[in-house]
Amino acid sequence: MRNPPMNTRSDASQAPVAAPSVGSPVTDRVREALAITLRGCDELIPQDDWLKKLARSEASGVPLRIKLGLDPTAPDIHIGHTVVLNKMRQLQDLGHTVIFLIGDFTSLIGDPSGRNSTRPPLTPEQIKANAETYYKQASLVLDESKTEIRYNSEWSLPLGSMGMIQLAAKYTVARMMERNDFHQRFSAGTPISVHEFLYPLMQGYDSVALKSDLELGGTDQKFNLLMGRHLQAEYGLEPQCILTMPLLVGLDGVDKMSKSKNNYIGITEDANTMFAKVLSISDTLMWDWFTLLSFKSMAQIEALKAEVAAGRNPKDAKVMLAKEITARFHSAAAADAAEQDFVNRSKGGVPDEIPEVSLSGAPLGIGALLKSAGLAPSSSEANRLIEGGGVRVDSSVVSDKGLKLGAGVYVVQVGKRKFAKVTLS
Repeated sequence: MRNPPMNTRSDASQAPVAAPSVGSPVTDRVREALAITLRGCDELIPQDDWLKKLARSEASGVPLRIKLGLDPTAPDIHIGHTVVLNKMRQLQDLGHTVIFLIGDFTSLIGDPSGRNSTRPPLTPEQIKANAETYYKQASLVLDESKTEIRYNSEWSLPLGSMGMIQLAAKYTVARMMERNDFHQRFSAGTPISVHEFLYPLMQGYDSVALKSDLELGGTDQKFNLLMGRHLQAEYGLEPQCILTMPLLVGLDGVDKMSKSKNNYIGITEDANTMFAKVLSISDTLMWDWFTLLSFKSMAQIEALKAEVAAGRNPKDAKVMLAKEITARFHSAAAADAAEQDFVNRSKGGVPDEIPEVSLSGAPLGIGALLKSAGLAPSSSEANRLIEGGGVRVDSSVVSDKGLKLGAGVYVVQVGKRKFAKVTLS
């Protein structure tokens, strides 16, 4: 990812950018670009302005500036976070400039979005550590050679206390209290710290400093995105358009993907786990994931959906999606291997590579063996698994909780996915 010269505060106050030319022709390429922009989105505000920007860019050959800001609040990204990254990649492939903004300054404030209490800010050390992994993870989706990587401390720190006061004067408390989370917390008597008002102002100022034409975010970021549009107008710049993307529903098919709900797929998870998790989603949810996560065209997705409606096994489509996602974060070869591993497990076969464990104390009871091999958290849970018929030794189902194994080598399986090659002495 390339890092251009730093924007300063004076950059943000230069002469206004020319408004979109109404006379720029709306060509088929422009219409296609609009369709790609709208794919899977929740809202594009305002759509007419974005169409004009696209037409102007097509006529002039000057790429538009597309901004995505992320605060490095955690070191790892799950595929729910990649919904907006995928959209950035689609716009990047159209020839526009993508700016991946690390909110190292705003992370020190703490984003109040969707919070019912004050969110503790991160330390500089936490921010630095988390941001380092963001580069690598985002580049699995974005084209590194065509991506600007920026930090909002570049212009936020030079702003200083005087600049911060001047910035705060450009928005009213009444407008700030229209924000849902602030309004709800105020009505409930829940404390709101003054520094939380600074967060949307500073995020909005990022758009001023970067002169963005479009800013992306989740639906929970709409207030902050609109702030950027408002502040650009206040500084005499052409207001950006905003594009909100829906929050990806997680593996449970109910709640948004979240690590706290354990319904997520981390983009650094191993290929076999990633593939199997995608296959676990419902047939209905699969189509939303195709729209938001796949790089197949909508025409290809609609054709596939028609085939399934006509009788094709929906699992075929789900396997395509699982392989595409797994290949993106690993490789095509890894995706193929993950598919074969899943087939082996489904048929009761043993994967090519399984953990090897050495234990002593033969003869050893099966419950103690499962616990010692890390295949069950406790002997009581091991007994429950045996009672449910979920334990196999050398492909044979174990039905006797009192089974003892003598010295030897055994392939032990728990459920469909846990295996271990146990050497017992």
